[in-house]
Amino acid sequence: MNRFDYIRPASIPEAVAAAAEQGSAYLAAGTNLLDLMKGGAARPQRLVDITRLPGLDRIEWQPDGGVRVGAMVRNADLAYDERFAGTFPAVAEALLSGASAQLRNAATVGGNLMQRTRCAYFHDLASACNRRAPGSGCDALGGESRLHAVLGWSEHCIATHPSDFCVPLTALDAVVEVEGPHGRREIAVDALHMLPGATPEQETSLLPGELIVALRLPAEAAAFSRNARYLKLRERTSYAFAVVSAAAALKIEGGAIRAARIALGGVAAKPWRARDAEVSLVSLPASPEAFIHAANLALAEARPSGDNAFKIELARRIVVRALTLALEGTPETMPALPASPLSMNPGVNHVA
Repeated sequence: MNRFDYIRPASIPEAVAAAAEQGSAYLAAGTNLLDLMKGGAARPQRLVDITRLPGLDRIEWQPDGGVRVGAMVRNADLAYDERFAGTFPAVAEALLSGASAQLRNAATVGGNLMQRTRCAYFHDLASACNRRAPGSGCDALGGESRLHAVLGWSEHCIATHPSDFCVPLTALDAVVEVEGPHGRREIAVDALHMLPGATPEQETSLLPGELIVALRLPAEAAAFSRNARYLKLRERTSYAFAVVSAAAALKIEGGAIRAARIALGGVAAKPWRARDAEVSLVSLPASPEAFIHAANLALAEARPSGDNAFKIELARRIVVRALTLALEGTPETMPALPASPLSMNPGVNHVA
């Protein structure tokens, strides 16, 4: 690990000013950043500790039914908040399917949003990686690529985004509040993470020094609470990142689908919103045929980046399964194995 300066600011403006200097990184729980520093994949010159900044650890319900979640709220605290889990069940299910219980107790909302790829070539300093060292190449191309991207990848990078949490957030039109040197602004979660293109080192749309201070879910997202699920296929049921995952949410009225939300995880460098698939379901009776057609649209642009063509068909099936589970209804209680296809806890049918 390289030598670095450590700063503990007393306010958000002070933190932003400190982090605006080149080579700075924000430190929250450190569950991702510290691992990267120990391995040498991240080498910040200064850490700006935001763990004691006031006002970032609150869950605040808005008058219209939406919610504002501070960036320092712990993942476990948010997932187990009874009102939040009842209002945004797919988000809570995604949180509980990620990492271990110990990590969820430490990891924060803001840190989860900002976690970096788990690509082995990014973490291996002996490998060429354009994210870690721009212009060095991408050893994942032509290498061990089984778990890499099938959507939105480029010849410069085929890594995937690891977050479960971000997938339903993207589907439900969540936004982040950002404080920076030029004031406060909002960014849709769908626009926060960037596809690699020719500049994979630019992983997010944040500007230097900008700090995520809160996450907001709109009141409109609560309308999907009765028919919303997150489904994650992984190589072991506990403590593993998604091979593929999907968030699906439906609004059912009079036996027909009035609105749909679909996003995929594990398939691209960002959570992948399937808007064409959503539109295809509107006004249709819910049926296996409609779900299969939506899944085909969701993966219409997919192409293998190596030895991972199987992920395309797997992702189609996960979309169909997630939509089917959403149609059955949000479970009255969280499944014993959140987001797992192996869970035997059936949904409660709110449609019949």
